[in-house]
Amino acid sequence: MAQIFDRSSNALARMSLILTGLIVIALGLTLDELQRSPWVTRQGQRADQPVPFSHKHHVEGLGLQCQYCHTTVEKSSYAGIPPTKTCMNCHAQIWTDAQLLEPVRHSWATGESIAWMRVHDLPDYVFFNHEIHVNKGIGCSSCHGRVDEMPIMYMQNTLQMEWCLNCHRNPGKNLRPTSEIYNMAWTGASELKPVWCAAEDVGAGSPTAGGVTCTETAPGGEVQMAAVSAPATGVHAQVGTGIGSEETMPVPLPAGLRYTKFTSQAALGNFLVQHYDIRNPRELTSCEVCHR
Repeated sequence: MAQIFDRSSNALARMSLILTGLIVIALGLTLDELQRSPWVTRQGQRADQPVPFSHKHHVEGLGLQCQYCHTTVEKSSYAGIPPTKTCMNCHAQIWTDAQLLEPVRHSWATGESIAWMRVHDLPDYVFFNHEIHVNKGIGCSSCHGRVDEMPIMYMQNTLQMEWCLNCHRNPGKNLRPTSEIYNMAWTGASELKPVWCAAEDVGAGSPTAGGVTCTETAPGGEVQMAAVSAPATGVHAQVGTGIGSEETMPVPLPAGLRYTKFTSQAALGNFLVQHYDIRNPRELTSCEVCHR
Protein backbone atom coordinates (compact mmCIF):
# COMPACT_ATOMS: atom_id res chain seq x y z
CA MET A 1 0.00 0.00 0.00
CA ALA A 2 1.32 3.40 -0.94
CA GLN A 3 2.37 5.72 1.91
CA ILE A 4 -0.24 8.49 2.35
CA PHE A 5 1.82 10.97 4.35
CA ASP A 6 5.29 12.11 3.49
CA ARG A 7 8.08 11.58 6.03
CA SER A 8 8.18 15.35 6.62
CA SER A 9 4.68 15.13 8.15
CA ASN A 10 6.18 13.86 11.40
CA ALA A 11 8.30 17.00 11.72
CA LEU A 12 5.33 19.19 10.82
CA ALA A 13 3.18 17.47 13.47
CA ARG A 14 5.86 18.05 16.12
CA MET A 15 6.26 21.69 15.10
CA SER A 16 2.50 22.25 15.19
CA LEU A 17 2.31 20.86 18.74
CA ILE A 18 5.19 23.05 19.87
CA LEU A 19 3.66 26.08 18.15
CA THR A 20 0.28 25.42 19.78
CA GLY A 21 1.96 25.20 23.19
CA LEU A 22 3.82 28.47 22.62
CA ILE A 23 0.60 30.18 21.55
CA VAL A 24 -1.20 28.98 24.67
CA ILE A 25 1.67 30.18 26.90
CA ALA A 26 1.85 33.54 25.11
CA LEU A 27 -1.93 33.96 25.44
CA GLY A 28 -1.76 33.17 29.16
CA LEU A 29 1.07 35.67 29.73
CA THR A 30 -0.79 38.30 27.73
CA LEU A 31 -3.99 37.86 29.75
CA ASP A 32 -1.97 37.91 32.99
CA GLU A 33 -0.38 41.23 32.03
CA LEU A 34 -3.72 42.57 30.80
CA GLN A 35 -5.47 41.98 34.10
CA ARG A 36 -2.71 43.95 35.84
CA SER A 37 -2.76 46.79 33.34
CA PRO A 38 -4.35 50.21 33.98
CA TRP A 39 -6.91 49.32 31.29
CA VAL A 40 -8.39 46.83 33.80
CA THR A 41 -7.35 48.26 37.19
CA ARG A 42 -7.87 51.94 36.21
CA GLN A 43 -4.60 52.66 38.03
CA GLY A 44 -3.42 56.21 37.35
CA GLN A 45 -6.58 57.22 35.47
CA ARG A 46 -8.32 60.49 36.31
CA ALA A 47 -12.09 60.11 36.46
CA ASP A 48 -14.39 62.76 35.02
CA GLN A 49 -16.03 64.27 38.11
CA PRO A 50 -19.01 66.67 38.25
CA VAL A 51 -16.63 69.10 39.98
CA PRO A 52 -12.84 68.90 39.42
CA PHE A 53 -12.07 68.80 43.13
CA SER A 54 -8.37 69.38 43.84
CA HIS A 55 -6.96 67.59 46.88
CA LYS A 56 -3.68 69.43 46.29
CA HIS A 57 -5.41 72.81 46.70
CA HIS A 58 -7.50 71.83 49.70
CA VAL A 59 -4.98 69.67 51.58
CA GLU A 60 -1.57 71.10 50.72
CA GLY A 61 -2.73 74.62 49.93
CA LEU A 62 -5.40 75.22 52.59
CA GLY A 63 -4.29 72.65 55.16
CA LEU A 64 -7.59 70.76 55.49
CA GLN A 65 -7.32 67.48 57.40
CA CYS A 66 -8.56 64.26 55.83
CA GLN A 67 -11.11 63.76 58.63
CA TYR A 68 -12.82 67.07 57.88
CA CYS A 69 -14.37 65.60 54.74
CA HIS A 70 -13.98 61.86 55.36
CA THR A 71 -15.58 61.86 58.78
CA THR A 72 -16.02 58.10 59.24
CA VAL A 73 -12.52 56.95 58.31
CA GLU A 74 -11.57 56.16 61.94
CA LYS A 75 -14.84 54.60 63.06
CA SER A 76 -16.41 52.85 60.09
CA SER A 77 -15.59 50.35 57.38
CA TYR A 78 -15.74 53.13 54.77
CA ALA A 79 -14.12 56.57 54.67
CA GLY A 80 -17.31 58.30 53.53
CA ILE A 81 -17.97 60.80 50.76
CA PRO A 82 -18.59 64.27 52.21
CA PRO A 83 -22.14 65.64 51.89
CA THR A 84 -22.78 68.87 50.03
CA LYS A 85 -23.09 70.69 53.35
CA THR A 86 -19.38 70.11 53.99
CA CYS A 87 -18.56 71.94 50.75
CA MET A 88 -21.01 74.74 51.50
CA ASN A 89 -19.46 75.39 54.90
CA CYS A 90 -16.82 77.32 52.96
CA HIS A 91 -18.34 77.91 49.54
CA ALA A 92 -21.39 79.68 50.89
CA GLN A 93 -18.91 82.50 51.55
CA ILE A 94 -16.12 82.11 48.97
CA TRP A 95 -16.33 81.46 45.22
CA THR A 96 -20.10 81.87 45.56
CA ASP A 97 -20.62 82.64 41.84
CA ALA A 98 -17.96 80.39 40.32
CA GLN A 99 -19.36 78.43 37.38
CA LEU A 100 -17.09 75.56 38.38
CA LEU A 101 -19.12 75.08 41.56
CA GLU A 102 -22.59 75.23 39.97
CA PRO A 103 -23.17 71.46 40.61
CA VAL A 104 -22.47 72.06 44.30
CA ARG A 105 -24.92 74.95 44.53
CA HIS A 106 -27.53 72.98 42.58
CA SER A 107 -27.13 70.04 44.96
CA TRP A 108 -27.49 72.33 47.97
CA ALA A 109 -30.60 74.01 46.57
CA THR A 110 -32.37 70.83 45.45
CA GLY A 111 -31.15 68.31 47.99
CA GLU A 112 -29.87 66.00 45.24
CA SER A 113 -26.55 64.33 45.93
CA ILE A 114 -23.60 65.15 43.70
CA ALA A 115 -22.91 62.16 41.44
CA TRP A 116 -19.26 61.67 42.34
CA MET A 117 -17.36 58.90 40.54
CA ARG A 118 -15.71 56.48 42.98
CA VAL A 119 -11.97 56.35 42.35
CA HIS A 120 -11.10 53.56 44.78
CA ASP A 121 -13.93 51.15 44.00
CA LEU A 122 -13.45 47.58 45.19
CA PRO A 123 -15.57 44.70 43.86
CA ASP A 124 -18.79 44.04 45.76
CA TYR A 125 -17.48 40.73 47.10
CA VAL A 126 -14.47 42.39 48.77
CA PHE A 127 -14.81 43.67 52.32
CA PHE A 128 -12.30 46.34 53.32
CA ASN A 129 -12.48 47.95 56.74
CA HIS A 130 -10.98 51.43 56.93
CA GLU A 131 -11.33 51.61 60.69
CA ILE A 132 -9.07 48.67 61.54
CA HIS A 133 -6.35 49.72 59.08
CA VAL A 134 -6.24 53.33 60.25
CA ASN A 135 -6.22 52.38 63.92
CA LYS A 136 -3.49 49.79 63.35
CA GLY A 137 -1.00 52.25 61.92
CA ILE A 138 -1.61 52.24 58.15
CA GLY A 139 -1.32 55.77 56.79
CA CYS A 140 -3.54 57.27 54.10
CA SER A 141 -0.64 57.60 51.66
CA SER A 142 0.26 53.91 51.99
CA CYS A 143 -2.86 53.01 50.00
CA HIS A 144 -3.93 56.23 48.32
CA GLY A 145 -0.54 57.75 47.54
CA ARG A 146 0.39 61.41 47.99
CA VAL A 147 -3.17 62.70 47.82
CA ASP A 148 -1.93 66.10 48.94
CA GLU A 149 -0.05 66.39 45.62
CA MET A 150 -2.95 65.34 43.34
CA PRO A 151 -4.79 68.17 41.56
CA ILE A 152 -7.19 65.50 40.27
CA MET A 153 -7.64 62.34 42.33
CA TYR A 154 -6.48 59.07 40.83
CA MET A 155 -5.78 55.54 42.06
CA GLN A 156 -2.05 55.11 42.63
CA ASN A 157 -2.10 51.39 43.49
CA THR A 158 -3.87 48.51 41.77
CA LEU A 159 -5.87 47.43 44.86
CA GLN A 160 -5.74 43.90 43.48
CA MET A 161 -5.54 40.92 45.82
CA GLU A 162 -1.82 40.38 45.25
CA TRP A 163 -1.19 43.99 46.31
CA CYS A 164 -3.13 43.44 49.55
CA LEU A 165 -1.35 40.14 50.22
CA ASN A 166 2.08 41.72 49.73
CA CYS A 167 1.30 44.07 52.60
CA HIS A 168 -0.22 41.44 54.86
CA ARG A 169 2.80 39.18 54.39
CA ASN A 170 5.08 41.98 55.61
CA PRO A 171 2.98 44.71 57.23
CA GLY A 172 5.92 46.26 59.07
CA LYS A 173 7.13 48.12 55.99
CA ASN A 174 3.92 50.20 55.97
CA LEU A 175 3.26 50.63 59.69
CA ARG A 176 3.79 53.99 61.37
CA PRO A 177 2.97 55.67 64.70
CA THR A 178 -0.74 56.41 64.83
CA SER A 179 0.02 60.13 65.20
CA GLU A 180 1.43 60.01 61.67
CA ILE A 181 -1.55 58.37 59.95
CA TYR A 182 -2.51 61.60 58.18
CA ASN A 183 1.05 62.77 57.54
CA MET A 184 1.40 62.29 53.79
CA ALA A 185 5.13 63.06 53.89
CA TRP A 186 5.98 60.28 56.35
CA THR A 187 8.94 58.25 55.05
CA GLY A 188 9.66 56.00 58.01
CA ALA A 189 12.60 55.80 60.38
CA SER A 190 16.09 56.20 58.94
CA GLU A 191 19.67 56.98 59.98
CA LEU A 192 19.10 60.65 59.24
CA LYS A 193 15.67 60.79 60.89
CA PRO A 194 15.60 58.28 63.75
CA VAL A 195 12.42 57.64 65.70
CA TRP A 196 12.19 56.81 69.40
CA CYS A 197 9.28 54.66 70.57
CA ALA A 198 8.16 53.25 73.88
CA ALA A 199 5.26 51.04 74.85
CA GLU A 200 3.18 50.57 77.96
CA ASP A 201 0.32 48.32 79.05
CA VAL A 202 -3.17 49.34 78.05
CA GLY A 203 -6.38 48.34 79.74
CA ALA A 204 -8.62 45.60 78.44
CA GLY A 205 -10.83 46.79 75.63
CA SER A 206 -8.50 49.65 74.69
CA PRO A 207 -6.89 49.83 71.22
CA THR A 208 -3.53 48.06 71.26
CA ALA A 209 -2.02 50.91 69.24
CA GLY A 210 -3.01 53.23 72.08
CA GLY A 211 -0.06 52.14 74.20
CA VAL A 212 2.76 53.14 71.84
CA THR A 213 4.37 56.55 72.13
CA CYS A 214 6.78 57.77 69.44
CA THR A 215 8.80 60.92 68.92
CA GLU A 216 11.52 62.27 66.64
CA THR A 217 13.07 64.18 69.52
CA ALA A 218 15.52 62.20 71.62
CA PRO A 219 13.75 61.60 74.95
CA GLY A 220 15.48 61.77 78.29
CA GLY A 221 16.04 58.67 80.37
CA GLU A 222 16.96 55.19 79.28
CA VAL A 223 17.24 54.57 75.55
CA GLN A 224 18.34 51.45 73.75
CA MET A 225 19.13 50.74 70.09
CA ALA A 226 16.82 48.51 68.09
CA ALA A 227 17.93 45.67 65.84
CA VAL A 228 15.98 44.37 62.85
CA SER A 229 16.60 40.76 63.78
CA ALA A 230 15.60 41.27 67.40
CA PRO A 231 12.71 43.72 67.72
CA ALA A 232 12.46 45.39 71.08
CA THR A 233 10.15 43.93 73.67
CA GLY A 234 7.95 45.87 76.00
CA VAL A 235 4.53 47.11 76.06
CA HIS A 236 1.72 50.05 73.77
CA ALA A 237 -1.20 54.62 72.96
CA GLN A 238 -0.25 57.20 70.99
CA VAL A 239 0.28 60.85 71.70
CA GLY A 240 0.38 63.42 68.93
CA THR A 241 4.05 64.21 68.48
CA GLY A 242 4.02 65.71 65.02
CA ILE A 243 6.60 63.27 63.68
CA GLY A 244 7.71 64.13 60.19
CA SER A 245 5.92 67.47 60.04
CA GLU A 246 7.77 70.66 59.26
CA GLU A 247 6.29 72.51 62.21
CA THR A 248 6.26 70.43 65.36
CA MET A 249 4.88 71.47 68.70
CA PRO A 250 6.71 70.18 71.77
CA VAL A 251 4.58 67.52 73.43
CA PRO A 252 5.31 66.25 76.94
CA LEU A 253 6.29 62.59 76.76
CA PRO A 254 5.06 60.09 79.36
CA ALA A 255 7.63 59.70 82.09
CA GLY A 256 9.11 56.39 83.17
CA LEU A 257 8.99 54.71 79.75
CA ARG A 258 11.91 52.89 78.18
CA TYR A 259 12.42 54.27 74.70
CA THR A 260 13.99 52.41 71.81
CA LYS A 261 15.79 54.23 69.01
CA PHE A 262 14.93 53.07 65.49
CA THR A 263 17.10 53.99 62.52
CA SER A 264 15.33 51.85 59.91
CA GLN A 265 11.73 51.26 58.92
CA ALA A 266 12.26 47.50 59.13
CA ALA A 267 13.17 47.69 62.82
CA LEU A 268 10.38 50.18 63.60
CA GLY A 269 7.91 48.02 61.68
CA ASN A 270 8.86 44.91 63.67
CA PHE A 271 8.33 46.84 66.90
CA LEU A 272 4.91 48.14 65.83
CA VAL A 273 3.79 44.76 64.51
CA GLN A 274 4.39 43.30 67.96
CA HIS A 275 2.84 46.09 70.00
CA TYR A 276 -0.05 46.88 67.68
CA ASP A 277 -0.93 43.17 67.90
CA ILE A 278 -0.98 42.71 64.12
CA ARG A 279 -2.16 39.27 63.05
CA ASN A 280 0.28 37.33 60.90
CA PRO A 281 -0.75 35.61 57.62
CA ARG A 282 -1.21 32.25 59.36
CA GLU A 283 -3.83 33.81 61.63
CA LEU A 284 -5.74 35.22 58.65
CA THR A 285 -6.93 31.85 57.44
CA SER A 286 -10.62 32.64 57.00
CA CYS A 287 -11.68 33.90 53.56
CA GLU A 288 -14.44 35.87 55.29
CA VAL A 289 -11.86 38.33 56.64
CA CYS A 290 -11.78 40.02 53.23
CA HIS A 291 -14.60 38.39 51.25
CA ARG A 292 -18.33 38.54 51.83
